[in-house]
Amino acid sequence: MAKTTGSLRSLRHRNFRLFFAANALSNIGSWAQRIAQDWLVLQLTNSSKELGIVTGLQFLPSLLLSMYGGRLADRFNKRRLLFITTTGTGLTATALGILVVTHTVQIWHVYILAFILGIFGAIDGPIRFAFTPELVGKDDLANAVSLNSANFHGGRLIGPALSGLLIAWFGTGPSFFFNGATYIFVVLALLRMREGEMHIDHKPSLEAKARDGLRYVLARRDIMAVMLTVFFAGTFGLNFQIFSAMMAQRVFGKGPAEFGSLGTFIAVGSFGAAVTFAKLDRRRGPRFIGAMAAIFGMVVLLQALMPSYLAYGLILPFLGFSALTTMISSNSYIQQTTDPSIRGRVMGVYLMVFMGGTPFASPLIGWFMDHYGVRQTIAGCGVITSAAALVIAFLFRNDRARPESISVSDVLQDYEGFKG
Repeated sequence: MAKTTGSLRSLRHRNFRLFFAANALSNIGSWAQRIAQDWLVLQLTNSSKELGIVTGLQFLPSLLLSMYGGRLADRFNKRRLLFITTTGTGLTATALGILVVTHTVQIWHVYILAFILGIFGAIDGPIRFAFTPELVGKDDLANAVSLNSANFHGGRLIGPALSGLLIAWFGTGPSFFFNGATYIFVVLALLRMREGEMHIDHKPSLEAKARDGLRYVLARRDIMAVMLTVFFAGTFGLNFQIFSAMMAQRVFGKGPAEFGSLGTFIAVGSFGAAVTFAKLDRRRGPRFIGAMAAIFGMVVLLQALMPSYLAYGLILPFLGFSALTTMISSNSYIQQTTDPSIRGRVMGVYLMVFMGGTPFASPLIGWFMDHYGVRQTIAGCGVITSAAALVIAFLFRNDRARPESISVSDVLQDYEGFKG
């Protein structure tokens, strides 16, 4: 086979091709379920507060378990771990579908299954991030991260709109079944991978400790700046589903099909950002990430001011582009500049920071929407995102990136000085 070059060069690796293709279908299913789950909550409760609670429950495990997932990634075979988390996620989606089609679903069922789904996601996330370098090697890592993001948000181009149509025609149940079935292909891809073609530059160690990942981050002030920026952007800015659900239903008086279409509008910008970054090799550092997060917050603010459904939809591609540019840059920077022996644990900290504020912020955002208005709440989230990015950039303005060659032992020794 001829060598693949340019923006698709990571696809020359057979194991990555298998995983990429299976995830393309799975991502469509995941986005379809997100829309169906949000709409199901609104059907059952007609409450933005309840929608925020469900979102919070789904992301609460990220705060509790992401560091543990990162520890597992550095201790055990990542492919085997992903087989377990993938199977569990598929079964959870199917269980919710069964409850819906049998007309027995209640809001407490959604609470429990969203939390279980979050458990598998919290453990799966850092393992999946740390698994990507083993599929493509260091030279193609940045390209693979961008392609994975393009894949994820390519699913967003199809999944929300597909789910909106399925809900309008058949109810929410089929979206859950569809998502559950897509994980079969991910399992098959994992089973067909060749261990001999893995790019493993550090063997798993049973001595890996979760707290060392946190100590590593605290000693790397450049990574700290990135993670703090991501925390505020993720907690207050990346609430697309709640924002769009409330704007579609309450502000513009639209139904599930129009709500699903808003996800596709966002995906246009997100997919464009991912494709753009797949063509670029130069790493984007903390300053660029902070600037993009500030721009992202400004677009969230503008989103709240849109006077009509059409105007709201037209600004969403810019929202998706600025958000994903921030997240791809952050993800790629941290993975590329972290020692392979501790990468899983560092990505566990990253996901804990990225998702950790959502369990508390989502119910609070829902409460603010119920009491102070949808537009006002979204605007406030945008202001917080931008302001936080600018403050963090100022506080860490003199910090520089650490060289990739620095060892874990050196950084952990630096941590003692940093702490002192």
